[in-house]
Amino acid sequence: MSQHAFAAALLDPDLSAPAGLTAWNGSDPAQRFRVYRNNVIVSLIDALADSFEVTQELVGEEFFRAMARLYAYAHPPQSRLMAFYGAGFPDFIESFPPAASLPYLADVARLEYCRIVAYHAADVPGVGTEEVAAALADEAKLPTLGVTLHPSLSVLAANTAVVSLWAAHQGLQDLAGVATDSDEAAVILRNGLDVEVLPIPTAAAAFISELQSGACLGRAAAEAAEIDPSFDLVGILGLLLQKSAITALKPALPNASRSPT
Repeated sequence: MSQHAFAAALLDPDLSAPAGLTAWNGSDPAQRFRVYRNNVIVSLIDALADSFEVTQELVGEEFFRAMARLYAYAHPPQSRLMAFYGAGFPDFIESFPPAASLPYLADVARLEYCRIVAYHAADVPGVGTEEVAAALADEAKLPTLGVTLHPSLSVLAANTAVVSLWAAHQGLQDLAGVATDSDEAAVILRNGLDVEVLPIPTAAAAFISELQSGACLGRAAAEAAEIDPSFDLVGILGLLLQKSAITALKPALPNASRSPT
């Protein structure tokens, strides 16, 4: 019996138990294998339920576990680090026909996974106030300045009310008042020991995404201003500094003033 045959049978309920199995007590090895296979899948479903609590609340336990079971069979873990299992679950939800009437569901799952990544990200200190003050004082070089953002930080922009839905399930606002088809964006990061979900304008989300891709401040601000001419550069920089989300200031790379291709 090969490992490949064992793994294939373990992840396909339509396959018979692999040949060559034996049981020490003389019981039916095929039956014992089916029990083992079910326990493995149930453990993966439980892991997804732990990671995507709000997603499960939105559709109910029965629907969620049925969906998660299909995902687990199609996408077994590729790492021993089970904390990150489910990275592809949001995309799976987006293409899952029974969830088509809930366009916000995949976005909520993406937000929840961003929180997992933020929680487990490396701990890097933010820049000091003296370094920031010196950079802000040089107005000529400021537009070409590049920044390094905290490894826990991610940005989510969606054409659904993903932030409001998540907040409502934390008891932070009334679910009945959420218009699910509203465009919303958030920055997700770990500030100290706490993972925070901070609502931000769509233009601010574009600004941060540009910085993450290597653009300098001037180019990132220009991209944001094209989305919203009233984009508040000072406000979003202040937020990032307040949350210790800027971990380094650096001269821009030669191509940092151009949009990535």
